Amino acid sequence: MPSDNCAPHPSLSIVVPLYNEEANIETLIKAIFAVFSTDANFLELILVDDGSHDHTAALARQAIACDSRIRLLSHTENRGLGAAIRTGLAAAEGELVLYTDADLPFDFQLIPQLLARATDNNIVIGYRANRGEGLRRWVLTKGYHLLCYCAFRLRVRDINFACKLLPRRALSRMKLHSEGSFIDAEMLLEGQRQGFEITEFPLTYYPRVCGISTLSRPAVVVGILKEMLRYAGRKNQTSYELVEETDPKRG
Repeated sequence: MPSDNCAPHPSLSIVVPLYNEEANIETLIKAIFAVFSTDANFLELILVDDGSHDHTAALARQAIACDSRIRLLSHTENRGLGAAIRTGLAAAEGELVLYTDADLPFDFQLIPQLLARATDNNIVIGYRANRGEGLRRWVLTKGYHLLCYCAFRLRVRDINFACKLLPRRALSRMKLHSEGSFIDAEMLLEGQRQGFEITEFPLTYYPRVCGISTLSRPAVVVGILKEMLRYAGRKNQTSYELVEETDPKRG
């Protein structure tokens, strides 16, 4: 049944990057439309298939046949989380754009509460009230947050949690480059440098059940550090523009 707790809000796009998410995609779509199926201000669910090797894209196409608000954008090869998110953000048409993950990291019934906190002057981000992770991941997370604070004075509770609600006014002035997992920090840094406030909202985190998380893999960690250095080299730029370097194919 659709949720009845959606108060009027600006038009909304939801962007979800996908890589080998055939086990999650049907549940993802059901969870989103359980909240927004009758919401006139919900414009679109943008699914970005980042070169999956399984049936992710085929399942997305089946869903499109049932609801025209679902859009599929595809990369011909796997480029990384940041590239997939940038493709989705560049295509989104809503006044507000929510980015999240396919494995339902939080209760989507709470999205209307995020929308209620959104303004033209802030970015709303979720943070994990319960971490639900092992010691290695905890150490990596704490170290990453410390690096981002020391290098960029970015201080939030949970940089990489996949729940960020951004106004179009912020996105339209961003220039995002990250191909990998630094994209979460880059979005916040770009918004912070434009003067947008960051509003944090506590959420209960649901660990991934299906599929594989790659965030703590050594290659991913090294990639984040490299992109941090590249961002540091660009941080004196004064022009902001959301760009997408490829022409994504629609499924």
